[in-house]
Amino acid sequence: MQIFVSLLVGLVFGIGLIVAGMTDPSKVIGFLDLGGRWDPSLAFVMGGAILVGLGAFRLAGRRERSMLGETMRLPGATRIDRRLVLGSLAFGAGWGLAGFCPGPALASLLTGSGKPVLFTLAMLAGMGVFELFERSAASRARQGA
Repeated sequence: MQIFVSLLVGLVFGIGLIVAGMTDPSKVIGFLDLGGRWDPSLAFVMGGAILVGLGAFRLAGRRERSMLGETMRLPGATRIDRRLVLGSLAFGAGWGLAGFCPGPALASLLTGSGKPVLFTLAMLAGMGVFELFERSAASRARQGA
């Protein structure tokens, strides 16, 4: 049942990204172009997503189990640190350069365009490099402890 619900939620999410225009890099770059021909339409998409997310996280915070009976595991980190800031900057730079973020890129993979494929490969490579750095840092910490 959980796989079916995950598939359904992912499908609804992907359709929402397509309908909202988030899978169109030129629309996204137009939104980010504050000094040029700014397109504010995605601000409404983001505002709606934030409102839905706030409600969902408030509801989830009051529950011990999900609607499917799984244990609720919400993020607990609240500190803004160097890693968060650098990661946010890298995410924003990638979004601004490519016009994609991870969800819309994945939703665009089957369009036949090479841009989402290239973005996804670069994203996966970046995730791999991050994992290598994390493992190396953890190994050094274990050896030094």
